[in-house]
Amino acid sequence: MKIVVLDGYTLNPGDNSWDEIAALGEFKVYDRTAPDKIVERAAGADVVLTNKTPLTAETLAQLSAVRFISVLATGYNIVDTKAARQRNISVSNVPIYGTDAVAEFVFSLLLNFYRQPQLHNDLVKKGQWRQAGDFCFWKTPQTELAGKTLGIVGFGRIGQRVGEIARAFKMEVFANGPSKNNPPSYPFEWRETEKLFAESDVVTLHCKLTPENSGMINRALLSRMKKSAYLINTARGALVNETDLATALKSGQLAGAALDVVSEEPIRDDNPLFGAPNLTLTPHIAWAALEARQRLMKVTAQNIAGFQAGRPINVVN
Repeated sequence: MKIVVLDGYTLNPGDNSWDEIAALGEFKVYDRTAPDKIVERAAGADVVLTNKTPLTAETLAQLSAVRFISVLATGYNIVDTKAARQRNISVSNVPIYGTDAVAEFVFSLLLNFYRQPQLHNDLVKKGQWRQAGDFCFWKTPQTELAGKTLGIVGFGRIGQRVGEIARAFKMEVFANGPSKNNPPSYPFEWRETEKLFAESDVVTLHCKLTPENSGMINRALLSRMKKSAYLINTARGALVNETDLATALKSGQLAGAALDVVSEEPIRDDNPLFGAPNLTLTPHIAWAALEARQRLMKVTAQNIAGFQAGRPINVVN
């Protein structure tokens, strides 16, 4: 069985062995694959692995040998799953691997809003603490998380884990999501979207991207937020209308934002967010803890082994 990985670098930049997958067949991995090289590289493969390299209906029609696609992520919109089903190609994803990694990253961003450790490190090294002459010194307000309200949009596995950590910090938790099934045991309150944005000190996004919620974080919703509030997005960049967010930050409509995802990645030079004040931009790394990538690798191997045994798992089509 021939297995081809189209874009393996982000999963394994050198610290996360492919051995478990390589043992399952004739194996070839490409760090990155340009669109015009997909068919050439995947030709003859029984199994194709992709993270962000698109497998469209047109592309799949040229890959007659492919019988299984394993997406190296939870989101699988990079594959035309309907076209795959019509060609009897099973598509699997990795539904659970980065819950702790993403939730912890959210709090690194959140704590940075309120305490700014890196800024103060830089100021100390520039001599400003020594020049101040006092035994302590700060340039930004130092504020506790305890007592603040965290609004979570999307209350699945990651959203609920974020809420659990928030409760450990003695924060109040508001939640919003399409389903109220299987709620966590810790104290929280459901809120409609508009009320959650109006009442929260921090809003963090953990929902799937759908045609209905694309661009939902727009001028109207941002205008409901407290001027002291912060927005965090580690979910999908297209949830946010980036022009509206840049305008809100420039006008002081909200205190700040932190985005690990943007609408087009890598970020374009003409993205309207560049130049917006009080904005932290990170390069889609919330998921990327080594432990999370190791789990992703292991489940992908299980996906392929399940397909080989005639019992595919984590099938999305």
